[in-house]
Amino acid sequence: MSTKIKEAWLGPGRKDGQIKPITPKDDALHIDMEKKGTREWWYFDARLDNGYTVVSFFRAKHERTGKTGVEITIYKPDGEKIQKVIDYSHSDLKASRDIPDLQIGKNFINVDFSNQELPTYEIFLDEGEYGLHLKYIAKTHGWKPGHGYIEFGKSNQFGWVVALPRADVEGTIKVNNETIQVKGIGYHDHNWLNFNFAMIIDYWYWGRIYSENFTVVFAYIKCNKRMDNYPIQVLMIAKNENVILSIGDYELVQNNFEFNDKAGNKYPKTLNFNFGNSNEIILEVQEIIDADNLLYELGPITRFLAKNLLRLKPGYFRLNSKFQLKLQIEGKTQVEKGITLHEMVITK
Repeated sequence: MSTKIKEAWLGPGRKDGQIKPITPKDDALHIDMEKKGTREWWYFDARLDNGYTVVSFFRAKHERTGKTGVEITIYKPDGEKIQKVIDYSHSDLKASRDIPDLQIGKNFINVDFSNQELPTYEIFLDEGEYGLHLKYIAKTHGWKPGHGYIEFGKSNQFGWVVALPRADVEGTIKVNNETIQVKGIGYHDHNWLNFNFAMIIDYWYWGRIYSENFTVVFAYIKCNKRMDNYPIQVLMIAKNENVILSIGDYELVQNNFEFNDKAGNKYPKTLNFNFGNSNEIILEVQEIIDADNLLYELGPITRFLAKNLLRLKPGYFRLNSKFQLKLQIEGKTQVEKGITLHEMVITK
Protein backbone atom coordinates (compact mmCIF):
# COMPACT_ATOMS: atom_id res chain seq x y z
CA MET A 1 0.00 0.00 0.00
CA SER A 2 0.99 3.66 -0.41
CA THR A 3 -0.15 6.58 1.73
CA LYS A 4 0.47 8.85 -1.28
CA ILE A 5 -2.30 7.27 -3.38
CA LYS A 6 -6.02 7.27 -2.64
CA GLU A 7 -8.15 4.88 -4.69
CA ALA A 8 -11.89 5.46 -4.79
CA TRP A 9 -13.32 1.96 -4.43
CA LEU A 10 -16.75 1.79 -2.85
CA GLY A 11 -15.61 -1.13 -0.66
CA PRO A 12 -15.31 -3.22 1.25
CA GLY A 13 -11.58 -3.13 0.51
CA ARG A 14 -10.25 -2.72 -3.04
CA LYS A 15 -13.51 -3.54 -4.78
CA ASP A 16 -17.03 -2.35 -5.43
CA GLY A 17 -19.41 -4.42 -3.35
CA GLN A 18 -22.21 -2.69 -5.22
CA ILE A 19 -21.73 -1.50 -8.79
CA LYS A 20 -22.43 2.24 -9.06
CA PRO A 21 -23.97 3.06 -12.47
CA ILE A 22 -22.42 5.83 -14.53
CA THR A 23 -24.31 8.99 -15.47
CA PRO A 24 -24.18 11.13 -18.63
CA LYS A 25 -22.13 13.68 -16.66
CA ASP A 26 -19.39 11.08 -16.09
CA ASP A 27 -18.66 11.15 -19.84
CA ALA A 28 -18.88 14.94 -20.20
CA LEU A 29 -16.08 17.54 -19.99
CA HIS A 30 -14.34 17.65 -16.59
CA ILE A 31 -11.22 19.81 -16.77
CA ASP A 32 -10.65 23.54 -16.57
CA MET A 33 -9.35 24.31 -20.07
CA GLU A 34 -7.59 27.44 -18.80
CA LYS A 35 -5.67 25.63 -16.08
CA LYS A 36 -2.11 24.62 -16.89
CA GLY A 37 -1.34 20.91 -16.87
CA THR A 38 -4.89 19.61 -17.31
CA ARG A 39 -5.57 16.86 -19.87
CA GLU A 40 -8.73 15.11 -21.16
CA TRP A 41 -9.62 12.80 -24.02
CA TRP A 42 -12.39 10.51 -25.35
CA TYR A 43 -11.21 7.24 -26.95
CA PHE A 44 -13.11 4.95 -29.36
CA ASP A 45 -12.08 1.81 -31.21
CA ALA A 46 -13.76 -0.87 -33.31
CA ARG A 47 -12.78 -4.22 -34.83
CA LEU A 48 -14.72 -4.48 -38.05
CA ASP A 49 -16.06 -7.54 -39.85
CA ASN A 50 -14.16 -6.66 -43.05
CA GLY A 51 -10.78 -6.97 -41.32
CA TYR A 52 -10.21 -3.28 -40.61
CA THR A 53 -9.54 -1.94 -37.11
CA VAL A 54 -10.16 1.76 -36.39
CA VAL A 55 -9.14 3.93 -33.45
CA SER A 56 -10.12 7.53 -32.79
CA PHE A 57 -9.47 10.22 -30.19
CA PHE A 58 -11.30 13.43 -29.41
CA ARG A 59 -8.90 15.48 -27.29
CA ALA A 60 -9.85 18.52 -25.24
CA LYS A 61 -6.15 18.62 -24.36
CA HIS A 62 -3.71 15.97 -25.62
CA GLU A 63 -2.36 13.65 -22.92
CA ARG A 64 1.26 14.57 -23.76
CA THR A 65 1.26 17.79 -25.81
CA GLY A 66 -1.75 19.56 -24.28
CA LYS A 67 -3.15 20.44 -27.72
CA THR A 68 -6.83 20.29 -28.68
CA GLY A 69 -7.48 17.96 -31.63
CA VAL A 70 -8.61 14.66 -33.08
CA GLU A 71 -6.88 11.51 -34.21
CA ILE A 72 -7.88 8.86 -36.75
CA THR A 73 -5.95 5.60 -36.97
CA ILE A 74 -6.93 2.91 -39.48
CA TYR A 75 -5.33 -0.53 -39.62
CA LYS A 76 -6.01 -2.22 -42.95
CA PRO A 77 -6.49 -6.01 -43.23
CA ASP A 78 -3.01 -6.28 -44.80
CA GLY A 79 -1.43 -4.64 -41.73
CA GLU A 80 -0.89 -1.16 -43.23
CA LYS A 81 -1.34 1.61 -40.66
CA ILE A 82 -2.79 5.02 -41.52
CA GLN A 83 -2.61 7.63 -38.75
CA LYS A 84 -3.74 11.24 -38.86
CA VAL A 85 -3.36 13.60 -35.87
CA ILE A 86 -5.01 16.97 -36.48
CA ASP A 87 -4.47 19.88 -34.11
CA TYR A 88 -7.05 22.59 -33.46
CA SER A 89 -7.04 25.63 -31.22
CA HIS A 90 -8.64 25.41 -27.78
CA SER A 91 -11.35 27.78 -29.02
CA ASP A 92 -12.44 25.16 -31.58
CA LEU A 93 -13.66 22.90 -28.76
CA LYS A 94 -17.33 22.98 -27.79
CA ALA A 95 -18.19 20.57 -24.99
CA SER A 96 -20.94 20.12 -22.42
CA ARG A 97 -20.21 19.56 -18.75
CA ASP A 98 -23.51 17.70 -18.30
CA ILE A 99 -23.66 15.19 -21.17
CA PRO A 100 -21.18 13.69 -23.67
CA ASP A 101 -21.90 16.29 -26.34
CA LEU A 102 -18.64 17.37 -27.97
CA GLN A 103 -17.49 19.16 -31.13
CA ILE A 104 -13.96 19.90 -32.40
CA GLY A 105 -14.15 21.67 -35.73
CA LYS A 106 -16.72 19.67 -37.71
CA ASN A 107 -15.93 16.46 -35.79
CA PHE A 108 -18.41 15.48 -33.07
CA ILE A 109 -19.74 13.05 -30.47
CA ASN A 110 -23.54 12.83 -29.97
CA VAL A 111 -25.44 10.43 -27.72
CA ASP A 112 -29.00 9.14 -27.82
CA PHE A 113 -30.15 8.31 -24.27
CA SER A 114 -33.58 6.93 -25.28
CA ASN A 115 -32.37 3.70 -23.70
CA GLN A 116 -30.66 5.27 -20.70
CA GLU A 117 -28.81 2.14 -19.53
CA LEU A 118 -27.71 1.10 -23.03
CA PRO A 119 -27.31 4.35 -25.00
CA THR A 120 -26.25 4.82 -28.62
CA TYR A 121 -23.22 6.98 -29.42
CA GLU A 122 -22.65 8.61 -32.80
CA ILE A 123 -19.13 9.74 -33.70
CA PHE A 124 -18.16 11.70 -36.79
CA LEU A 125 -14.62 12.50 -37.93
CA ASP A 126 -13.77 13.81 -41.37
CA GLU A 127 -10.23 14.97 -42.10
CA GLY A 128 -9.23 14.99 -45.76
CA GLU A 129 -9.08 11.53 -47.32
CA TYR A 130 -9.93 9.76 -44.06
CA GLY A 131 -12.92 9.66 -41.77
CA LEU A 132 -15.25 7.69 -39.53
CA HIS A 133 -19.02 7.97 -39.16
CA LEU A 134 -20.05 5.27 -36.75
CA LYS A 135 -22.82 4.40 -34.32
CA TYR A 136 -21.90 2.53 -31.14
CA ILE A 137 -24.93 0.69 -29.72
CA ALA A 138 -24.22 -0.32 -26.12
CA LYS A 139 -24.44 -4.04 -25.32
CA THR A 140 -23.01 -3.78 -21.78
CA HIS A 141 -23.75 -1.21 -19.09
CA GLY A 142 -21.25 1.60 -18.64
CA TRP A 143 -18.86 1.29 -15.69
CA LYS A 144 -16.29 3.14 -13.64
CA PRO A 145 -14.01 1.77 -10.92
CA GLY A 146 -15.48 3.03 -7.65
CA HIS A 147 -16.11 6.76 -7.90
CA GLY A 148 -14.14 6.83 -11.16
CA TYR A 149 -10.92 8.54 -10.09
CA ILE A 150 -7.61 8.08 -8.26
CA GLU A 151 -5.84 10.74 -6.20
CA PHE A 152 -2.05 11.09 -6.19
CA GLY A 153 -0.74 13.21 -3.34
CA LYS A 154 -2.84 16.12 -2.14
CA SER A 155 -4.22 17.59 -5.36
CA ASN A 156 -3.44 15.36 -8.36
CA GLN A 157 -6.35 13.39 -9.79
CA PHE A 158 -6.73 10.87 -12.62
CA GLY A 159 -10.25 9.99 -13.81
CA TRP A 160 -11.46 7.05 -15.88
CA VAL A 161 -14.94 6.04 -17.01
CA VAL A 162 -15.77 3.26 -19.47
CA ALA A 163 -18.99 4.47 -21.06
CA LEU A 164 -19.11 1.62 -23.59
CA PRO A 165 -17.34 -1.54 -22.41
CA ARG A 166 -18.89 -3.35 -25.38
CA ALA A 167 -20.96 -2.08 -28.27
CA ASP A 168 -22.24 -3.13 -31.67
CA VAL A 169 -20.78 -0.79 -34.29
CA GLU A 170 -22.21 0.17 -37.69
CA GLY A 171 -21.68 2.97 -40.18
CA THR A 172 -18.99 4.02 -42.65
CA ILE A 173 -15.26 4.63 -42.76
CA LYS A 174 -13.47 6.71 -45.38
CA VAL A 175 -10.12 5.45 -46.64
CA ASN A 176 -8.30 7.29 -49.45
CA ASN A 177 -11.61 9.05 -50.20
CA GLU A 178 -13.41 5.71 -50.62
CA THR A 179 -16.46 5.28 -48.35
CA ILE A 180 -16.82 1.74 -46.97
CA GLN A 181 -19.91 0.40 -45.18
CA VAL A 182 -18.90 -1.47 -42.00
CA LYS A 183 -20.12 -3.40 -38.97
CA GLY A 184 -18.25 -4.72 -35.96
CA ILE A 185 -17.68 -4.58 -32.21
CA GLY A 186 -16.40 -1.55 -30.33
CA TYR A 187 -15.34 0.16 -27.12
CA HIS A 188 -15.27 3.70 -25.69
CA ASP A 189 -13.66 5.17 -22.59
CA HIS A 190 -12.79 8.62 -21.29
CA ASN A 191 -9.88 9.95 -19.20
CA TRP A 192 -8.95 13.22 -17.55
CA LEU A 193 -6.16 14.40 -15.22
CA ASN A 194 -4.61 17.56 -13.82
CA PHE A 195 -0.91 16.61 -13.67
CA ASN A 196 1.87 15.09 -15.77
CA PHE A 197 1.20 11.34 -15.70
CA ALA A 198 4.74 10.54 -16.88
CA MET A 199 6.27 12.01 -13.71
CA ILE A 200 4.86 9.26 -11.46
CA ILE A 201 4.17 6.29 -13.77
CA ASP A 202 6.68 3.75 -15.10
CA TYR A 203 4.32 1.81 -17.38
CA TRP A 204 0.79 0.53 -17.75
CA TYR A 205 -1.24 -2.18 -19.44
CA TRP A 206 -4.79 -1.70 -20.66
CA GLY A 207 -7.15 -3.91 -22.59
CA ARG A 208 -10.44 -5.72 -22.81
CA ILE A 209 -11.71 -9.14 -23.76
CA TYR A 210 -14.88 -10.05 -25.65
CA SER A 211 -15.90 -13.68 -25.32
CA GLU A 212 -19.26 -15.26 -26.08
CA ASN A 213 -20.78 -14.52 -22.68
CA PHE A 214 -18.35 -12.16 -20.95
CA THR A 215 -16.77 -8.74 -21.31
CA VAL A 216 -13.55 -7.96 -19.43
CA VAL A 217 -11.82 -4.59 -19.02
CA PHE A 218 -8.49 -4.38 -17.22
CA ALA A 219 -5.75 -1.91 -16.36
CA TYR A 220 -2.47 -2.28 -14.50
CA ILE A 221 -0.64 0.98 -13.76
CA LYS A 222 2.83 0.63 -12.23
CA CYS A 223 3.82 3.76 -10.33
CA ASN A 224 7.45 4.77 -9.86
CA LYS A 225 9.54 5.42 -6.74
CA ARG A 226 7.82 8.75 -6.10
CA MET A 227 4.64 6.78 -5.43
CA ASP A 228 6.33 3.88 -3.60
CA ASN A 229 6.29 1.66 -6.74
CA TYR A 230 2.59 1.14 -6.05
CA PRO A 231 0.62 -0.95 -8.60
CA ILE A 232 -2.86 0.35 -9.40
CA GLN A 233 -4.98 -2.61 -10.48
CA VAL A 234 -8.42 -2.44 -12.07
CA LEU A 235 -10.54 -5.31 -13.36
CA MET A 236 -14.15 -5.39 -14.54
CA ILE A 237 -16.14 -8.41 -15.66
CA ALA A 238 -19.62 -8.26 -17.18
CA LYS A 239 -21.85 -11.19 -18.01
CA ASN A 240 -23.95 -10.25 -21.00
CA GLU A 241 -25.12 -6.67 -20.28
CA ASN A 242 -24.56 -6.63 -16.50
CA VAL A 243 -21.32 -5.82 -14.67
CA ILE A 244 -20.80 -8.59 -12.10
CA LEU A 245 -17.29 -7.82 -10.77
CA SER A 246 -15.36 -4.59 -10.16
CA ILE A 247 -12.10 -5.05 -8.21
CA GLY A 248 -8.66 -3.56 -7.68
CA ASP A 249 -6.97 -6.62 -6.25
CA TYR A 250 -5.42 -9.37 -8.36
CA GLU A 251 -2.05 -10.99 -9.00
CA LEU A 252 -0.37 -10.24 -12.34
CA VAL A 253 2.44 -12.46 -13.60
CA GLN A 254 4.47 -11.18 -16.58
CA ASN A 255 6.70 -13.58 -18.52
CA ASN A 256 8.75 -14.05 -21.70
CA PHE A 257 9.89 -10.47 -22.26
CA GLU A 258 11.08 -9.55 -25.75
CA PHE A 259 12.80 -6.36 -26.98
CA ASN A 260 11.36 -4.40 -29.91
CA ASP A 261 13.65 -2.03 -31.82
CA LYS A 262 10.89 0.25 -33.11
CA ALA A 263 9.47 0.98 -29.64
CA GLY A 264 12.91 0.84 -28.02
CA ASN A 265 11.45 -1.21 -25.17
CA LYS A 266 10.61 -4.70 -23.98
CA TYR A 267 7.13 -6.18 -23.69
CA PRO A 268 5.90 -9.43 -22.06
CA LYS A 269 4.61 -12.11 -24.41
CA THR A 270 2.52 -13.66 -21.60
CA LEU A 271 0.27 -11.98 -19.01
CA ASN A 272 -1.48 -14.05 -16.36
CA PHE A 273 -4.15 -12.47 -14.11
CA ASN A 274 -5.20 -14.46 -11.02
CA PHE A 275 -8.00 -13.42 -8.65
CA GLY A 276 -10.13 -15.26 -6.07
CA ASN A 277 -11.43 -18.83 -6.27
CA SER A 278 -9.09 -19.92 -9.08
CA ASN A 279 -10.34 -17.27 -11.52
CA GLU A 280 -7.75 -16.73 -14.23
CA ILE A 281 -7.15 -14.73 -17.41
CA ILE A 282 -4.22 -15.64 -19.67
CA LEU A 283 -3.03 -13.49 -22.58
CA GLU A 284 -0.46 -14.87 -25.03
CA VAL A 285 0.84 -12.37 -27.60
CA GLN A 286 0.59 -13.58 -31.19
CA GLU A 287 1.74 -10.45 -33.01
CA ILE A 288 2.61 -6.80 -32.58
CA ILE A 289 -0.04 -4.72 -34.36
CA ASP A 290 1.72 -1.44 -33.65
CA ALA A 291 4.88 -0.25 -31.88
CA ASP A 292 6.17 3.31 -31.48
CA ASN A 293 8.86 5.31 -29.74
CA LEU A 294 6.81 8.08 -28.12
CA LEU A 295 9.75 10.49 -28.00
CA TYR A 296 8.97 11.35 -31.62
CA GLU A 297 5.59 12.83 -30.60
CA LEU A 298 7.49 15.60 -28.80
CA GLY A 299 9.06 18.72 -30.25
CA PRO A 300 12.83 18.64 -30.87
CA ILE A 301 13.81 20.56 -27.71
CA THR A 302 11.44 18.63 -25.44
CA ARG A 303 12.56 15.38 -27.05
CA PHE A 304 16.23 16.23 -26.41
CA LEU A 305 15.55 17.06 -22.76
CA ALA A 306 13.39 13.95 -22.22
CA LYS A 307 15.99 11.67 -23.75
CA ASN A 308 19.25 13.18 -22.47
CA LEU A 309 18.34 14.95 -19.24
CA LEU A 310 15.42 12.93 -17.86
CA ARG A 311 16.65 9.68 -19.47
CA LEU A 312 13.15 8.77 -20.58
CA LYS A 313 12.50 5.98 -23.08
CA PRO A 314 8.73 6.14 -23.67
CA GLY A 315 7.27 3.42 -25.85
CA TYR A 316 3.93 2.05 -27.03
CA PHE A 317 2.68 -1.39 -28.06
CA ARG A 318 -0.66 -2.52 -29.48
CA LEU A 319 -0.72 -6.31 -29.24
CA ASN A 320 -2.88 -9.07 -30.69
CA SER A 321 -3.19 -11.99 -28.27
CA LYS A 322 -4.92 -15.27 -27.67
CA PHE A 323 -6.89 -15.25 -24.42
CA GLN A 324 -8.23 -17.88 -22.08
CA LEU A 325 -10.82 -16.80 -19.55
CA LYS A 326 -11.59 -19.15 -16.65
CA LEU A 327 -14.28 -17.97 -14.23
CA GLN A 328 -16.13 -19.51 -11.30
CA ILE A 329 -19.76 -18.40 -11.72
CA GLU A 330 -22.43 -19.68 -9.32
CA GLY A 331 -20.33 -22.72 -8.44
CA LYS A 332 -19.55 -23.64 -12.05
CA THR A 333 -16.31 -23.20 -13.97
CA GLN A 334 -16.73 -21.48 -17.31
CA VAL A 335 -13.86 -21.38 -19.82
CA GLU A 336 -13.95 -19.21 -22.94
CA LYS A 337 -11.22 -18.52 -25.50
CA GLY A 338 -10.58 -16.13 -28.35
CA ILE A 339 -8.44 -13.30 -29.74
CA THR A 340 -8.16 -9.78 -28.33
CA LEU A 341 -6.23 -6.51 -28.62
CA HIS A 342 -4.49 -4.84 -25.69
CA GLU A 343 -1.87 -2.15 -25.10
CA MET A 344 1.27 -1.35 -23.16
CA VAL A 345 2.58 2.20 -22.61
CA ILE A 346 6.02 2.87 -21.10
CA THR A 347 6.68 6.37 -19.78
CA LYS A 348 9.98 6.01 -17.89
